[in-house]
Amino acid sequence: MKHFRISFIVTALCLVGSGWWGYEHGGLSGAVTAVGIAAILAVMEVSLSFDNAVVNASVLKDWDEFWKKLFLGVGIVIAVFGMRLLFPLVIVAVAANLSMVDVWHLALENPKAYSQHLTNHHAEVAAFGGMFLLLVFLNFLFDDEKEHHWLGHFEAKLGSLGKVSSISVMIAIAALMASLSLVAEAQKMVVLLSGLWGILVYVGVDVLSNMLEKSEEGGGDVGEMVKRGGIGGFLYLEVLDASFSFDGVIGAFAITNDVVIIMLGLAIGAMFVRSLTVYLVEKGTLDQFVYLEHGAHYAIGILALIMLASMKFHVPELITGLAGVAFIGASVWSSIRYRKQQEALGVQHKEMAGIK
Repeated sequence: MKHFRISFIVTALCLVGSGWWGYEHGGLSGAVTAVGIAAILAVMEVSLSFDNAVVNASVLKDWDEFWKKLFLGVGIVIAVFGMRLLFPLVIVAVAANLSMVDVWHLALENPKAYSQHLTNHHAEVAAFGGMFLLLVFLNFLFDDEKEHHWLGHFEAKLGSLGKVSSISVMIAIAALMASLSLVAEAQKMVVLLSGLWGILVYVGVDVLSNMLEKSEEGGGDVGEMVKRGGIGGFLYLEVLDASFSFDGVIGAFAITNDVVIIMLGLAIGAMFVRSLTVYLVEKGTLDQFVYLEHGAHYAIGILALIMLASMKFHVPELITGLAGVAFIGASVWSSIRYRKQQEALGVQHKEMAGIK
């Protein structure tokens, strides 16, 4: 429970804040409603982002304590205020040609108009996030150095394609071009640019990470703390979180238009995802469940396709969440079977050694 202590404290503070905000605007019934909605949003955020926590853990497991704490500290501030509050405000400000102050007043005083602005520009955001998440999935799928293959020989064959230079980027661009058929003619250029920015950000973070790794191997001038923690990895996790979080923000407006309650509810979920990430790392869960990382990446792949499809079709958040849970559950079940098979083989080998 120590890993979730701060999360429970944040939960209590956010629920109290939700209750106060609801009481100020609707009395006692408003307070009860606000607390209930914040709790629902928190559960929704955790269910949508569990696969995010698993992938985070696969990156974070080799980091030192400083960077783990930085991920929980600075990272959570970026996740809550940057991605779940500031980023949507920036999108509306750019789209409506308004100042940030005007957009903040719009969010508080006319939340329906604010949410409508976000919805109107969902296609661009979906293209950016979809491309980034798709590359996360593809680069895992085409990794020829993976030790375990969840889908057996078929996945091993796909992994061998990773030897082909830039195959992931090529497939991502092809998917982006195909998805343009889902949007109106007037939107195609801006959606294309957004998708290309998603690809560029992913490649840019990857380049930065590789540069720091080479600097570490060659004894460059980059600080030891930076090299051990990985600025490239830190940026990767933050952009990954952004790709996940905005989908949750859009979904939250289906439950309430109150931007303050949305921020508080999603903040609870974001904090638990961060704590869950550290828990998975410190408990060595990825080593115990060898296919868990596979399930998380396949869930991310499905989420990427859902985000692209959502440019034209409405996909309920329940389906998005259940898809991720299904892949995670299946990977856990496969991991348990694999572990039992390995234990049985170990016993068999011991028995054969005894006979000899």
